[in-house]
Amino acid sequence: MTDEEPAPKKAPEPSGVDLARVALRAAKEQARARGDAAQQKKQARRGGLRSGARADGRDPMALGAAINRLITERGWETPAAVGGVMGRWPQIVGEDVAKHCEPEKYDEDERVLVVRCDSTAWATNLRLLAPTLVARLNEDLGHGAVKMIKVKGPGGPARRYGPLRAPGSTGPGDTYG
Repeated sequence: MTDEEPAPKKAPEPSGVDLARVALRAAKEQARARGDAAQQKKQARRGGLRSGARADGRDPMALGAAINRLITERGWETPAAVGGVMGRWPQIVGEDVAKHCEPEKYDEDERVLVVRCDSTAWATNLRLLAPTLVARLNEDLGHGAVKMIKVKGPGGPARRYGPLRAPGSTGPGDTYG
């Protein structure tokens, strides 16, 4: 070694006080672990866990927090969010469109929102607006929540049965094939 290079410093050996502190800390941790195990056995004999002074998962909670926890545990985030969209439909699509079109159902597996319109003109208009609405819904709900909007026009007129209806007939379609 040369005079210019300092000698490598070694970590100081733990003294008796430091060793005693380390041993005390280890003994406390072991005692705590034994005490926790004994406490659990004791509670199991008494008929299960009991609520204590500390907060745990069995304590009462606010209704909103309980509902949010249930939705998360069951994996209902997307259906719940879509249900919220159905409630806010006028704010999402605008008052004009909401007067003539309303969401009917959401298929979670296919990720399709079914919307019924009150006229064929509005159904055609909504079909043209569908890509924009899908983008807006996915922005609100999260990417990929809605893949497609299926637009349905107004239903056909109700079948009216006249006085010349044959008993047991199912309507005009029963005579053709």
